Amino acid sequence: MKHRYSHFIRPIQLVIDLFFIIGISFYFNNDYLNPSYLIYISVYWVVSSYFSNFYKVHRFNRVLRIFTLLFRQFVVFILGYFAYFGLFREGDLVGNQFLVLVTIISSITLVKIGWFVLLKKYRALGKNYRITIVAGYDQPSKNIIKLFKSKSNLGYRFLGFFANKSYKHSEYLGKVSDIKGFLDFEFVDEIYCSLSSLSANEITELKKIATEKNIIIKLIPDTTELYSKDQKIEYYDDALMVVNVKKLPFEFEENYYIKRFFDIFFSLGIIIFILSWLYPILWIFIKLESRGPVIFKQKREGLNVEHFVCYKFRSMRSNENSDKVHARKDDERVTKIGAFMRRTSIDELPQFINVLKGDMSVVGPRPHLESLSLEYQKEVDDYLKRHLMKPGITGLAQISGYRGEIKKKADIKNRVRLDIFYIENWSFLLDLKIIFQTVLNIFKGDENAY
Repeated sequence: MKHRYSHFIRPIQLVIDLFFIIGISFYFNNDYLNPSYLIYISVYWVVSSYFSNFYKVHRFNRVLRIFTLLFRQFVVFILGYFAYFGLFREGDLVGNQFLVLVTIISSITLVKIGWFVLLKKYRALGKNYRITIVAGYDQPSKNIIKLFKSKSNLGYRFLGFFANKSYKHSEYLGKVSDIKGFLDFEFVDEIYCSLSSLSANEITELKKIATEKNIIIKLIPDTTELYSKDQKIEYYDDALMVVNVKKLPFEFEENYYIKRFFDIFFSLGIIIFILSWLYPILWIFIKLESRGPVIFKQKREGLNVEHFVCYKFRSMRSNENSDKVHARKDDERVTKIGAFMRRTSIDELPQFINVLKGDMSVVGPRPHLESLSLEYQKEVDDYLKRHLMKPGITGLAQISGYRGEIKKKADIKNRVRLDIFYIENWSFLLDLKIIFQTVLNIFKGDENAY
């Protein structure tokens, strides 16, 4: 596997920007700089840049993207900068406020543009590249291949293409069905699939392979369908690429912020006002009835099929099948206090810690075990779409009667259908409705809660 260092680029950029912010502040006020200012302004820059995606610049982005990010970040930063002097007592920076701010903005603008230009030149030298292959061979795919080969500053190393028809071409690597075997021996970062050359089944299969091998998969659209309102378009210099066939509601930044802010606010409320006093009580009952930890930790699949540790109050006696078999009705593994917690969903409360950490959301598709997820992928074609957003503590499928044990194929198919509907039709009001219905179901009782 090729060593990856690209993930260091953004942290390095952040550190350099903080160096300029702190250094400029010291330069103009080195004799009497208030330490609280340095702490505040540094933390504020880190937090605001995270939420504004200031450091999320992709290799295919144009310079216009850089100026957009600079404008958005500085608007927020200026507000926070002057807010310091309103929140805290005015210190010795009063006389130099404007000068410090202008110098910071000017310096970081130059650094940001400098990074963009230098990375382009660095990639043009054959460094920091992404290894790509193309599935399908038609005019749209030929355009992207030409782009990879002609624009070296984008940093793509093209290995070749796969097509169902044989070609006497040095870059022809085999049929589309040969890709899986090829990936067993060759390291690839990204697969580009031609929508007009491949069948829906072939694209679905390639998505599964890409997910298993942690490869990014992108779709090359038919030029006659480029401007569909259901497509999210990324600009690669003069070419166009579609990452998602449909731009989902939570991909709009304002929706992401709304959902994340609510998750933090709501989970903090549950942790402070409920979990803080309930945990000691449950600790006593759980420990009295059976041996083992109070909090049960289990690996689950989350956003983009990445694994995370999911927390629950332990409701079963320790057993070897906890990671393989769902709880069934009258399951002998479930303790008495565990049965009560499962009926009332109290066992799920520690997952609000997962929400606070960012692994989960309050509302979303329920996270599954990896072993069960692999099994469900074979039964439901669109199963992997559930991983397009963070898993939730509750969801549309759960309030619709699909909770607990999977007894037949229809159960998992209906869950996936409702999960995908939620992802494609998300709204803040829908989240509130699901939460309200979840609370009602807890008081009314759910026959599948066991």
